[in-house]
Amino acid sequence: MVVKTVDVSEAKTQLPELLSLLSPGSEIILTQDDTPVARLVPVSLPSGSRVPGLHAGAAWTSDDFDAPLGDDFWTCGA
Repeated sequence: MVVKTVDVSEAKTQLPELLSLLSPGSEIILTQDDTPVARLVPVSLPSGSRVPGLHAGAAWTSDDFDAPLGDDFWTCGA
């Protein structure tokens, strides 16, 4: 993993250059007075495409899902 540390004041003027250094597995730590305050990492995009129906039947909804709730629900059974 490639890690670069940059002070926030430098990062203000070098942001485009810092962003160009980011690649998978790299990060840039932003510091203020030698204290780490933030981390820049590349966005990881999902690999491949989604497959519709891959988990068909894994979830279900009861027939009364949208039925009104009874009075005992609202009174906490009291």
